[in-house]
Amino acid sequence: MYGQIDRTKDNIDCIGGQVFQLEHSERLFLVNLCYNKTMEHNDIVYGVHAVVESLEANTGNKLYIQDDLRGKNVEKIKALAAEKKVSISWTPKKTLSDMTEGAVHQGFVLRVSEFAYADLSVILEKAEQEDNPLILILDGLTDPHNFGSILRTADATQVAGIIIPKHRAVGVTPVVAKTSTGAVAHVPIARVTNLSQTLDKLKGAGFWVFGTDMNGTPSHKWNTAGKLALIIGNEGKGISSNIKKQVDEMITIPMKGHVQSLNASVAAAVLMYEVFRKKI
Repeated sequence: MYGQIDRTKDNIDCIGGQVFQLEHSERLFLVNLCYNKTMEHNDIVYGVHAVVESLEANTGNKLYIQDDLRGKNVEKIKALAAEKKVSISWTPKKTLSDMTEGAVHQGFVLRVSEFAYADLSVILEKAEQEDNPLILILDGLTDPHNFGSILRTADATQVAGIIIPKHRAVGVTPVVAKTSTGAVAHVPIARVTNLSQTLDKLKGAGFWVFGTDMNGTPSHKWNTAGKLALIIGNEGKGISSNIKKQVDEMITIPMKGHVQSLNASVAAAVLMYEVFRKKI
């Protein structure tokens, strides 16, 4: 079930057939990574911004820095790791690339605690303290880059929190953390089993539920007063049919170009800023 992993050998065969030849110090790290691939527990973040934010949030366990890397970022992150009492391993670039499956890591990989999703009640409490709060709901989003970009904009526009379904949707992964440039540490994210029941709870708490659709109220005419919950649908299929039934009003983004659609993260950004600009 978890792939063939022998903790006593120098090679680790992760699910998918990827084999790492490692010394003992990195072998244990990637044993965890192999398990995480199967169990959807991602225990690394990478890239300067994501690593700094995770260290500052006290979620780092061990820092891997490219062994030939020099410069201000190295000194800054070394000092932060020392302050947080996180050990450092000077690691070859190839090993870091293996750890991140070829992603751009900028010479920094941080092993972190399993991501701590927020309870829905935490997001609701945060929303109660804000004027015209906005909660974002991602219905079946699957692209981690989209999720990361949405998180970045959500932080910039003071979104109270993000709700995602536990199944058939992307969770918080290293790619999400990297793309968010650290925003993942600042925006509460709740992962729920039943999105429909969650919408009922939001309505019970006084939220108006909005969706995105080609046929709806133009975004510039959207009444954003009060408590808002905005649903962003799947990249290809949009909002699922059962969730659509719970939407109070559909919102559309006016377009005049030849392509009458926007990337999910772009559409989310436009609508988040529409709410935000009316607050300032």
